[in-house]
Amino acid sequence: METWQIVVLVVVVLVLLALLAVALMKRARVARVRREAQHREQARENLQEAQIRGARAEKEQALAEEQAAAARRELAEVQERAALAEQEARQRAARAEEDRSAAQKLRTEAERLAPGLSPDGQHPHHGTPEGGATRR
Repeated sequence: METWQIVVLVVVVLVLLALLAVALMKRARVARVRREAQHREQARENLQEAQIRGARAEKEQALAEEQAAAARRELAEVQERAALAEQEARQRAARAEEDRSAAQKLRTEAERLAPGLSPDGQHPHHGTPEGGATRR
């Protein structure tokens, strides 16, 4: 083989290697651009999902706060009703004690006015005349 043929062969091989390198770089660039596009799309989807989840979280938080407020309101109403019931019970107990005291005073006064009088208004010894016979 002659020198010029070897030189041509080497130049052709170098040109082919250069073309191959250019093609590989182009392919790598296309792959990188495609990867970046996929990353941007994934980032867009992630941002959209984050926005949806954030809105859902806000809604759930508002519902939870509303539920807690309703529970506190119901608790306050129950406590108020319980306090009113206790107050009414104390008032009734006080009235009952007043009635008991008044009844005792009346019994004491009745005993003073008519000793030995039974609660039905009869004297214990005056129910029937002595001797057991009835008069007509």
